Amino acid sequence: MTGGCAVILGLTGRNFAAGMSGGIAYVLDVDGSFKNKCNPEMVELMALDQEEDMEYVKQLLTEFHEKTESLIAAELLQSWPEATKRFVKVFPFEYQRALRQMAEEKKNSAVNQNGGGDFMQPLPALPPVKDIEDVVSDNALEKKRLEKTLDKIRGFKKYSRETGMYRPAEKRLKDWEEIYNFDHVRKGLRVQAARCMDCGVPFCQSSHGCPLGNIIPKWNDLVFLNNWSEALNQLLQTNNFPEFTGRVCPAPCEGSCVLGINEPPVTIKNIECAIIDYAFEQGWIKPVIPQIRTGKHVAIVGSGPAGLAAAHQLNKAGHLVTVFERNDRVGGLLQYGIPTMKLSKEVVQRRIKLLADEGIVFKTNINVGKDITAKELMEEFNAVLLCTGATWPRDLPIPGRQLNGIHYAMSFLEQWQKKQMGNTITPLLAKDKDVIIIGGGDTGCDCIGTSLRQGANSITSFEILPTPPEKRSNDNPWPQYPRVFKLDYGHEEVKVKFGQDPRQYSILSKEFVDDGDGNVAGIKTVQVRWVKDDTGRWKMEEVPDSEKVYKCQLVLLAMGFLGPERYIANELDLDLDPRSNYETPNGKYATSVPKVFAAGDCRRGQSLVVWAISEGRQAAREVDAYLTGTSILPGAGGVITTLKQG
Repeated sequence: MTGGCAVILGLTGRNFAAGMSGGIAYVLDVDGSFKNKCNPEMVELMALDQEEDMEYVKQLLTEFHEKTESLIAAELLQSWPEATKRFVKVFPFEYQRALRQMAEEKKNSAVNQNGGGDFMQPLPALPPVKDIEDVVSDNALEKKRLEKTLDKIRGFKKYSRETGMYRPAEKRLKDWEEIYNFDHVRKGLRVQAARCMDCGVPFCQSSHGCPLGNIIPKWNDLVFLNNWSEALNQLLQTNNFPEFTGRVCPAPCEGSCVLGINEPPVTIKNIECAIIDYAFEQGWIKPVIPQIRTGKHVAIVGSGPAGLAAAHQLNKAGHLVTVFERNDRVGGLLQYGIPTMKLSKEVVQRRIKLLADEGIVFKTNINVGKDITAKELMEEFNAVLLCTGATWPRDLPIPGRQLNGIHYAMSFLEQWQKKQMGNTITPLLAKDKDVIIIGGGDTGCDCIGTSLRQGANSITSFEILPTPPEKRSNDNPWPQYPRVFKLDYGHEEVKVKFGQDPRQYSILSKEFVDDGDGNVAGIKTVQVRWVKDDTGRWKMEEVPDSEKVYKCQLVLLAMGFLGPERYIANELDLDLDPRSNYETPNGKYATSVPKVFAAGDCRRGQSLVVWAISEGRQAAREVDAYLTGTSILPGAGGVITTLKQG
């Protein structure tokens, strides 16, 4: 900590205040252990007994309670000022010295102006608390002062979060171009970077935030300083494909941003995307061909984000990598599972070309387990890494499921992407149809956006869960990912086109209605409510007399996935976990079959692109150690440590 004031209402770790040169901390000594945990080398521990301090802490607690409804703050305020006895004021010696120096300089200045004066006059009151950066000279800090037409130190208080990351809905819904307003975002990027607090413990890059351990505060600061090349270097230490995550990731890093406790979080995702896009524009991203080859051959099954990340890392280590893709184009979910207006296929294929130029071999239209056996791969390659994804969709086995017009969401999205890429295929079309999407996740939203652009007559989305709250509920505290009501791009577009949000919450589908010719004509539904039973578990109850039939001619099932398809597991007799994923030891990637590894959704279950990239990176590290005995490929957060086989 180098500046500002902090009120800490929970237990601290050991060695608290080590390196603390500025600012003041007021710590609630919860169990009387704080003084033993604190490092007293640079700070003085004092009672909270000065009237100004007491009033200041009370103001902070009041504001904190108003914004967060904190029960701890409420309890302290109710027992104020008795509660002040439970606080310890942590006051750095360096800060005290700086304040005394300021007071002395002010005193001397007054004496000089008055030609002497009465030295017995009391010193003026100490000025309000200031950051140490404002009172101690330092060349690096001076550089920051020169830099700041923007205020980086107080940017999180001065500047608002930019919310306009998309092009206007009324315009973008008419085309298939990317939905993002890149020019607008780029213009205000340094202001947004200035909102990063440089907090002491950045949860954005913790396990609650970014699975990759992206060094977010560092590249935020570098963007603020207009040092784009170094920002890129920091970003690429941890993320192979920021052009993907910067577009499609739901940004758990922002959900765990410290600023997000009581203010809108930093626009981390936009900054990440801008860094990599600027790097491509400047020609900085070029193929890097390994200088040394190990002679070891690795087969990777699946070319989604996990497979591509693993291939990239293993190629860097000098291995000869071949990626097998059952579809006609490389990219997996990135190519055919995410609509082009959300992730341009030019962006995907640009990266694929780079990987190919670096020496990675891609083989398409080969379905491992059918066109070639997995055992053949094991005989030909030194290691096999399964990155097949979780492609077994969850079904809805209710009466009428056999009717025409009911399809899995991923089939709908994939067929349209292939049509857009020029394939001779007759895709599923929503044009002039009443469309119902069952499932409220990202895939459901992508179906909404695609159906709208195809010319659907109406679009309705069913979600069995209740409407999320506007703010975090008590059982969803920071830094967990916020389960709150959000208006995503597809929802906004439907609202603009048809005048209302397409989502219907707390609704259960009971039966598909037949039009008499074997086609779906509607869905019989009932409203549900969620209540807690005697054990505290939520359970669903149907609401009496709430039955309703929704008209539709196209139903898209977007209810998630159950795991990988079984044919490779059956052929190799791979162990599966209780959720039907390829089983590996906790935190490891080796399957029950020697020399066969697994990573991504096929190992951990349906998840995010950012998790898939993380899985691919760490699986590559384990495969590298298996092939060579040790690996120095980076671990989480870009940290390089030696990993030994076994």
